This record gives sequence, structure tokens and C-alpha cells, in this order.
Amino acid sequence: MLSGCFYANTSQTPIATTYPYSEQQRMQAAQHWEVLARHEAAGILASERVRFRDLHILAPEHAQYGSYYSGGEFERGFRTLLTSELVSRGGSVTTQPRANGATVQIDVEVVQHRDRGYTRPPFGAYTALATGIAVASFPIRHWSEPGLALIPAGIFADSVGGSWTPTSNEEIIVTTQIVEQDQILYSSSNIYYINAGDRRQYAPHRVPQAPRTPTISITDTW
Repeated sequence: MLSGCFYANTSQTPIATTYPYSEQQRMQAAQHWEVLARHEAAGILASERVRFRDLHILAPEHAQYGSYYSGGEFERGFRTLLTSELVSRGGSVTTQPRANGATVQIDVEVVQHRDRGYTRPPFGAYTALATGIAVASFPIRHWSEPGLALIPAGIFADSVGGSWTPTSNEEIIVTTQIVEQDQILYSSSNIYYINAGDRRQYAPHRVPQAPRTPTISITDTW
């Protein structure tokens, strides 16, 4: 009856709800970049539209708003790792663009959430906490040394601690595209959490330009 009354009422704004439980990985090692490169290489070579093309991977450098920008450590490392994975799997990768080839473009978008609400802890965290407390209370009641109560809880924490990682306000969207002229032949995007201190590894930074040397024209005409 209560639920029926609840939905019978109206509201001026939509009621907030949650998404189904999902998981998202965190990037915090160069080996994780290699895992992504391996995944992308497999996807590229599985695509019939680009499998037998000559591929040229663009350098992570670009111009934006009149300034010159260079990719972070991730773009440079991922480009090298993707090249290695493609070549080792039999792909054709060229150092220069070719007439009948295609271009591989890598884009990294850094997302910073500034006002997140409540975030649910890892799945099973409350159950594990309650289990640890219950297990720890057993030796206190039966063992003579209270310090021994920490042993069962410590063993349990060691067994599951490696699969838990906190959420982050920093995320990245890594998009790999293969383009021929103005047509996109392949596109793949992946989203990861990153550590706040690693933001510079993924965000492009401005490259200072050397000052231009002034030129003076000389003529013998009066």
C-alpha cells in the first residue's frame, strides 16, 4: 500500500535513481597501458575494413587554439606499445603515410568530476567488514591473548584486499580511430579511473615555442 501511494503522487522534478552495478578498471601502471594496446591491436586486426591496410600511427602532437601541444607520457607510451602489438601480430605499420593506407589517431580526454555525491563502496565491503568483526570477536571470548583476535581478520583482509580499489574523481576516455581521408574506418573508446596525481601523464601540455628571429630585408634599390 505504501509503495502504491508513493507512485500515485506527482513530482515537479524527476526522482533520482541509480544505475545497475558495474565495474570500471583503474590505470596506474605502464603494464596497464600494454593491456589496452593489446586489446586495441586485436580489435584493429579483427576488423575487415582495416586488417590489410598500411597503417600510420600519428605522433601525439597537435596544434590547438594557435598553440603547440604535445601528448603526455601515456600517449607516447601507448603509441609505441600499439605499434609493437600490431607488428607482432602481423599488421602493416609504416613510418610515413602512404597513398592507399590509413591513419591511426589516438585521443585522450581527461575528465575531472568536481561535485560527486555518495559513491557506493566496493561490492561486498559491508559484508566483509561484518564478517571480520564477527570472526575477530571469537578469539576474544575463547583465547587468552586478545591480540590474537586480529589474526583471522588479517588473513581475510589479505585474501580479498587486492581486488578492492577506491573510486576516483579523475577518469580518462581513450579513443583509437583509423581514418582514411574524411572517413572513419574504425573507432574504439575505453574509460578508466586514474589517480589524481597521474593527471599530467594523460593530459596534453603546451610546448613552449622558441622566439622567432626577426628578419630584415636588404635591397640595393633606392
